[in-house]
Amino acid sequence: MRRKIDISLLLEMARRFSTAIVLFHHGVAERAGLGASDHKCLEILRERGAMTGSELASATGLTTGAITGVVARLESRGFLTRQPDPHDARKQILQPSVDRIERELHAELAPFRKDIAELMESLDAHQRAGLAKFLEQGAAIAIRHATLARAPAVVPIRLASATGAAK
Repeated sequence: MRRKIDISLLLEMARRFSTAIVLFHHGVAERAGLGASDHKCLEILRERGAMTGSELASATGLTTGAITGVVARLESRGFLTRQPDPHDARKQILQPSVDRIERELHAELAPFRKDIAELMESLDAHQRAGLAKFLEQGAAIAIRHATLARAPAVVPIRLASATGAAK
């Protein structure tokens, strides 16, 4: 029997799921001796491949100064290496150590992934298609809004009148 679920309830459930995932990833990061930003930067490097610190800053919204600290911590833990950029001597290429990431971080994720896979297997084809659509489009929406949230706020200019008082 299909039950009708109100959109406001779905939004509340999505918020709870998002919070649970953030807390889970914080725990995984802590167990690896990393901060949450370090962990997510590492995941971006693993997913997208080698890039410069400036590119990582752009991808995350962190400042280049913050990225410098993240990179130092990840390098000291053996999760990435720095190599000179062959096209620009002022830059360095950040190369994720994929084997170490898989061995240390993704091993921590295995029980969670197993449980989530079992949950997904319990869904029928139609439900999986709906879930896939939600995850793909939801991620795109989240990234778009994260970008908008990081954009500088537009402050209206207040014009002074001929008498000097602001309008």
